[in-house]
Amino acid sequence: MEQPKVLPTELPRAESSRLDALRAVPAITDHDESLRSAALRAANGRTRASGGFRLTWLWEWAKVFPAAVLLFLLLRSFLVEAYKIPSGSMERTLLVGDFLLVNKLVYGAEIPFTGRRLPALRSPSRGDVIVFQWPSDPSKNFVKRLVGLPGDTLSMRDGVLMRNNVTLDERYVMRTEPNVDPVNDDFRWQRGYVVNTAAAAATASDGAYRPSRNNWGPLVVPTRHFFVLGDNRDNSLDSRYWGFVADSLLRGTPLMVYYSFTPDSTRSFAWLTQIRWSRVGNVVR
Repeated sequence: MEQPKVLPTELPRAESSRLDALRAVPAITDHDESLRSAALRAANGRTRASGGFRLTWLWEWAKVFPAAVLLFLLLRSFLVEAYKIPSGSMERTLLVGDFLLVNKLVYGAEIPFTGRRLPALRSPSRGDVIVFQWPSDPSKNFVKRLVGLPGDTLSMRDGVLMRNNVTLDERYVMRTEPNVDPVNDDFRWQRGYVVNTAAAAATASDGAYRPSRNNWGPLVVPTRHFFVLGDNRDNSLDSRYWGFVADSLLRGTPLMVYYSFTPDSTRSFAWLTQIRWSRVGNVVR
């Protein structure tokens, strides 16, 4: 007789382990679901808060920016302005590659679009280094030394400047071609201002006034005008060539050199690698 099959009383060990693992996984309850939902809401809230912070920052920046621009324009118009020296006409006082801060308030800053000026702190003085608009092209700014005030009588003999019959000791002057004295047609304007004296006649054997770079005058500076010269007397386009500077063209006087580098260097990034640290912070005199 065939024996009945006997069912096993226990599962194989591997199958039993899988069942035990399934029993160990806790069931998801309503409480767990509520915690999960709360976590998602918190994460979404943080995302919205981060976006709101960025929008708030942009809005605050947008409110400050116009005020900053206005403050910059006010400072630039009335107090100080930056200028760069492009030529060697003021060597040894100022070098090519010097960057200047110019005091615009000292001679009375011009109010934009009005043609009027604020009250000056002081009047220009002989020996001042001044920034002004070039009379021949007011869109360009020049830097020179003021050597003649209204009413002064100026002349030059062999490169030596005389003011009101007094020879000046100009220690800041540099001469590169002292033995060269060119005659230029640009000097002809002087004939309308020359004083008819023996000194003027001495510039020509026939009595005609023929000024040169190192020999000219005497000239009388007219009212509300100034006479300026570059410290590098042999390499300066100044009042000898194009005449007097009207007081309305004054822009200010340099305060200091705030940055300087050697621009004719062959090295790359000369503005960074060729900084003249010894000139940074120098007061202009």
